[in-house]
Amino acid sequence: MTQKPLTKWQKFNNLFGPGILFASTAIGVSHLVQSTRAGANYGFALLGIVIAANVFKYPFFEFGSRYANATGESIIDGYKRLGKIPLWIYFLVTIASMFFVMAAVGFVTVGFLDNLLGISNLWPSFKLFPTLLLFVTCCSILLLGKFNLLDNLVKILGLVLVLSTLIAFILTLFHGPMPKTANFVAPEVYNDVGILFIIALMGWMPTALDLSAWNSLWTVEKIKNSGYKPPLKETLLEFNIGYWITVILSVFFLTMGSYLIYGTGVTMPSSGAAFASKVVNLYTTTIGDWSYIIISASAFSIMFSTSITVFDGFARALERSSELIFLSDSS
Repeated sequence: MTQKPLTKWQKFNNLFGPGILFASTAIGVSHLVQSTRAGANYGFALLGIVIAANVFKYPFFEFGSRYANATGESIIDGYKRLGKIPLWIYFLVTIASMFFVMAAVGFVTVGFLDNLLGISNLWPSFKLFPTLLLFVTCCSILLLGKFNLLDNLVKILGLVLVLSTLIAFILTLFHGPMPKTANFVAPEVYNDVGILFIIALMGWMPTALDLSAWNSLWTVEKIKNSGYKPPLKETLLEFNIGYWITVILSVFFLTMGSYLIYGTGVTMPSSGAAFASKVVNLYTTTIGDWSYIIISASAFSIMFSTSITVFDGFARALERSSELIFLSDSS
């Protein structure tokens, strides 16, 4: 019996996934927060730094997809082939960073969630209610729906965030740069403060290098769940689409920060909730109150997709590295 040819949606669904998951992970704190801050603080002075960070890190992340497709295993399995020391280093780095990264992403996500829906007003006496709600939602999706639900959900969120961010970017271009204050002096980039900011910016842009292992884990899981083993060329194409979308969006956010904040005297708060509120209110005040839902939807979809992929990525990385270290019969 001959197999029916796949529809276009089936072909798309079988191929696309890991690259979109990677993009969703990257387009979060690095873009919405750090790229916006880069534009707000220094205008277009750090545009070259942002592009260079994405370009120079590309081979490390691309290798995750390449290795998984060629070997059928994750980079973490590859670390074990080098010996226990590289595997232990990765395991310890994962544990050391996971709580910090998940907290940073979670706080920013909760800020945009509360700004969009006013969740904190549902239970004012319980300040951690929005955070708990986000945590329970992400865990429920991952535990009940597992990879298939994550894969499909992130495709929807990815489409929302790309379209809404594109609309916000176009609106910003039509509005043009905000007038600068009369006594504005461009800040020095290469002083102590500027260099420390550049280091943090390059570290987050598009994300930390150790997350290349996540991409390999997602690639292996996608092949397993779909039953489709794509040629290497298709796997790399899918990854490249996701990766270079993150590069383009990083430039979008830097431009919006430069156009709407740079030189205006506006100071961006450091806390997640205050930053979220400031970004949304500033954009909507500048562009128009009618754009509130577009800006809010864009910001929240970005951070929610980042939160859920960060939860999943750390869980998978910790699970696989633990299996390889502590279970001698794991494969």
